Amino acid sequence: MAIPLVNSVVSWFLKKRIHDMELFMKHPQELQNNLLLELVQQAKNTEVGKKYGFQSITSYERFRDQVPISNYSDVQEDLERTRRGVNNIFWPEEIKFFAMSSGTTSSRSKFIPVSQQSLQDCHYAAAKDLLCMYLNNNPESRLFTGRGLRLGGSKTLDKSSGTSAGDLSSILIDNMPFWADYSSTPTNEVALMADWETKMPAIVAETIKEDVTSLAGVPSWMMVLLNKVLETTGKDHILQVWPHMEVFFHGGVSFEPYQEPFKKLLPSSDIKYYETYNASEGFFAIQDQNDSKELLLMLDYGIFYEFIPMKTYGTPDEVAIPLEQVEIGENYAIIITTNAGLWRHKIGDTVRFTSTSPYRIKVTGRTKHHINVFGEELIIENAEQALKKTLQKIPCVIKDYTVAPIFMKDKEKGAHEWLIEFDQLPENKEAFKELLDQHLQEVNSDYAAKRYLNTTLREPTIHFAQPDLFYNWLKSKNKLGGQHKIPRLSNTRVYLDELLEMQAHV
Repeated sequence: MAIPLVNSVVSWFLKKRIHDMELFMKHPQELQNNLLLELVQQAKNTEVGKKYGFQSITSYERFRDQVPISNYSDVQEDLERTRRGVNNIFWPEEIKFFAMSSGTTSSRSKFIPVSQQSLQDCHYAAAKDLLCMYLNNNPESRLFTGRGLRLGGSKTLDKSSGTSAGDLSSILIDNMPFWADYSSTPTNEVALMADWETKMPAIVAETIKEDVTSLAGVPSWMMVLLNKVLETTGKDHILQVWPHMEVFFHGGVSFEPYQEPFKKLLPSSDIKYYETYNASEGFFAIQDQNDSKELLLMLDYGIFYEFIPMKTYGTPDEVAIPLEQVEIGENYAIIITTNAGLWRHKIGDTVRFTSTSPYRIKVTGRTKHHINVFGEELIIENAEQALKKTLQKIPCVIKDYTVAPIFMKDKEKGAHEWLIEFDQLPENKEAFKELLDQHLQEVNSDYAAKRYLNTTLREPTIHFAQPDLFYNWLKSKNKLGGQHKIPRLSNTRVYLDELLEMQAHV
């Protein structure tokens, strides 16, 4: 398909879709409430629908009162039945695909249902919307003069039940519509290779021959790939390999620690960075403005949203609220009901609203990935902000990190223990530690209160990881590539102790 024809088709779709988005921005509550009733109506004859009386649900209030909030363990047994080919449990449509997601680096995987409806109306719709927003904001773009380099995971088949399970990215690649496959690289055969260390050179071999204009993937793994490209080609930076590169579509982890490394890999102020917020459970939000750190919550992908204020999360006072009741600046856990059969499901992510007209959010972390052993309520967003401030004062480049508590013992105060892997070490390690501690206190008043005069917390301990420590740790768990990521914060020492043990024996 010629580039002018592609641009013409995209332009027509763009105008139509931008109009649709304007409608859901103007009437968010009405759209969400109608969507909920549509989902309930579709699933009224499923096992779940009959169990919770979907037939009688005519409002959000009745839905809230009749359907309990659940997490993965609550529905795991029935999801396993679905994987074995039993239909009509959660959703009236046959479920053929399951996205494998651990949420952490633990060995046990979750199997999240992906319906055909969610593939089309959520995941692929989001991919088209992402292009719409980018092209609408950058009308001079030449995106379609080249190819988009996508970096996904691997896929395995459960032939006994006829279902497919793998990273969500692999399911999407394997079922990709022609319009997306036409403009993508590498080929599906290479993109779906299971062994990460074989896959990397294969991707490089295919893509360095192409005119790549965009990148899409998780920042940590994309950085590994781009460094492999430079190693193979002998070039100094990526624009010497792909001179028409213009945008990196990223998601999965916070981009804050990777900003400086990517500026070196892509040394041009013209490069755009667009963030997405998608997970195995659904595609939730998209950056809709150039140079923004806010994501537009997408309200017409077949997902109904509720939110639990983190102030009450996990307490007897925990209560979910609909979108219309959220407040700017509050931290919330997300609850979703979807067109793949998840009903009032906790996905484990936390967000903060930056706007309610339209609804825009920032991802702040995970409900389980925080440190609150001493009442400091440290979340990933705090850690990323403090690191960014520190890097502005002390030149260095962070590759990966994790943090855990040092528990109080006898008369010894508690503390936070950091393990950080650098691409470029700070010249003064002690100054780095002091500044990081100072900036943590600036961005988190609870942490500051606990650090005041060492009342509860003494100064943090920082270890400097050996090169590739985190990579080798993930490799030891068979968690290389795809959507696997390092747990940044933990209330336990499980991850940190494993890493420190590995470092001690290198």
